[in-house]
Amino acid sequence: MKTKNKIIEAAIRLYNEKGLSNVTSRHIAADINISHGNLEYHFPNKEALLLAIYQQMREEVSGFYQDQANDISNPVEYLHKILVQLEEFQSKYMFFNLDVLEISRKYDKVNVLLKDTLQIRKVQIGKLFQKFVELNYMEPEPAPGYYARLQHTIRILITFWKSQEAVLTNFDFSRKGEMVKHVWELLIPHFTGKGKAQYQSVIENSHNNHLAVKK
Repeated sequence: MKTKNKIIEAAIRLYNEKGLSNVTSRHIAADINISHGNLEYHFPNKEALLLAIYQQMREEVSGFYQDQANDISNPVEYLHKILVQLEEFQSKYMFFNLDVLEISRKYDKVNVLLKDTLQIRKVQIGKLFQKFVELNYMEPEPAPGYYARLQHTIRILITFWKSQEAVLTNFDFSRKGEMVKHVWELLIPHFTGKGKAQYQSVIENSHNNHLAVKK
């Protein structure tokens, strides 16, 4: 593995374990047994390192959408697969979601890319809702702007999922699959009978595939 990649991996792990503000470049260098000067050659400051990490994050999530592109004819399955991947992704980059406000305020280059990414995801989920309505999986919008607000609520839920786990420790929502369930429970009340049947089929297939893998 290249030194640059080793630095990124170590930084993610240490940020997750100790928190972004508690880890310095010297901690990261010591962790992978390189000199501080060598690390600064690749990443001269924290913003450069965070920018590289966020670019990696963005590429991974874009890959989720691309990997499922052939399943867009079945938007319920498409969304379910993406949500499952996003839940694992949230754990992999836990520090970023816990410290997203600090990062966006302090590191301008990361903030610009973050806002651009959020706009891309907004368009993607908007098209998905359109597909649900076109296929009669979702009821027509009950009021102007209602589904736009619902989409925004889902984005908030996903973005701050790890934060609620860290803060709301008295609530038992830390089990695997909970984030996915929460998103679907926001959507299902707006599904038609056809949409609900499709959802049940996707969930059953997902469960059966999971059991087959475990065997």
